[in-house]
Amino acid sequence: MAKKERRVVRVAELFAGVGGFRLGLQRASGKLGEYQVVFSNQWEPGRRKQHASDVYTARFGQAHHLNADIASIGIDAIPDHDLVVGGFPCQDYSVASTLRNSKGLVGKKGVLWWQIHRLLRDKRKKPDFLLLENVDRLLGSPVGQRGRDFAVMLRSLDELGYAVEWRVINAAEYGMPQRRRRVFILGYRRRTRLCKRMRVSTPLDWMTTTGPLAEAFPCAAEENAVMQFSVALDLSVLSKSFGERKGRSPFLNAGLMVDGVVFTTKATAKGEGETATLGSILQPAADVPTSFYIARKDLPQWKYLKGSKKEPRTSDAGGHSYAYAEGAMVFPDPLDRPSRTIITGEGGRSPSRFKHVVSPDGKRFRRLTPIELERLNMFPDGHTAGASDSWRAFFMGNALVVGVVERIGRALITWIDRGRSV
Repeated sequence: MAKKERRVVRVAELFAGVGGFRLGLQRASGKLGEYQVVFSNQWEPGRRKQHASDVYTARFGQAHHLNADIASIGIDAIPDHDLVVGGFPCQDYSVASTLRNSKGLVGKKGVLWWQIHRLLRDKRKKPDFLLLENVDRLLGSPVGQRGRDFAVMLRSLDELGYAVEWRVINAAEYGMPQRRRRVFILGYRRRTRLCKRMRVSTPLDWMTTTGPLAEAFPCAAEENAVMQFSVALDLSVLSKSFGERKGRSPFLNAGLMVDGVVFTTKATAKGEGETATLGSILQPAADVPTSFYIARKDLPQWKYLKGSKKEPRTSDAGGHSYAYAEGAMVFPDPLDRPSRTIITGEGGRSPSRFKHVVSPDGKRFRRLTPIELERLNMFPDGHTAGASDSWRAFFMGNALVVGVVERIGRALITWIDRGRSV
């Protein structure tokens, strides 16, 4: 009997950063098949030195990689591929912005969604699958029309011939070392057997039991309730009317869309639970440079920033007085739980409310090292070596948890190998 050949899934990686998607898909490759990156792109506008792209090529090589504005790259320069992946820039949706500053699809970063749309629209041989990642706030953006941006994305994918499912996944609920919530979006062309299988499945079963995301990240629906509505409107109408005068987004943390009809539910994780801890990824004290320890004279400022406050302040613009209040943060960060979410401002010695601080020996306080930040996102030790410590922290604040992509990649390639998809 002839030995079965491994399936090769060709991948185009957009907004590649330092390669989190690529690492996850490499780890997901196995006896069933492998993911092979045939095109990657990384570009940071307004910067002369392209730090993330430099790290990417240092780890994966220059082959098939373009360090250029995605809008300037012609469709013919992108090889045919089966799967397009990307964590498209999310600053306009991020919780780091205030609600009033969340501009959604009209923001400079949000418009990069339309470069993904351009690829799917103009490519003669369209990819059968897409896997995208963003902050979970995308489901409720913008503040004035809750859910409008996601509705526009779903409808545009529907018009391009794709069915879509999504899940908000907190990595720590599935045994990973960081509490990082992100929405993952899987799309399937209508011609694929996987899409055809989704069509004939009960939406609730697909979201919680049988679909690739459910296989990778088991969950249960609260009250077994599914909300259904349509986004099958002209995009201009949808942009103007969706979410008007509604307080909450209709998109819950799990859902799917087929032929413009949305099914969505509130899902709860049925994973391993918080089994990995911040303490488990720390380097031995002998390996931590002294520059990461906090000087005793600086500790009061760190404690002030981390502590609760209720005090009068004066605004810079206009000079009016107002009452400022915020709650206390745990200081130092607990070592017996997964870490808080890494932010892009994690690097540098200056005191901060949001940077992680640990005290493994109960005496000295220190910041996290670049290697520890890499471990929290499940990158290999030293993956970002060669860049400054501040840039390495910035990369990890922007990155995804590699283990999440790995599990989704395994579930997807299993479906492909089963013959459930073209």
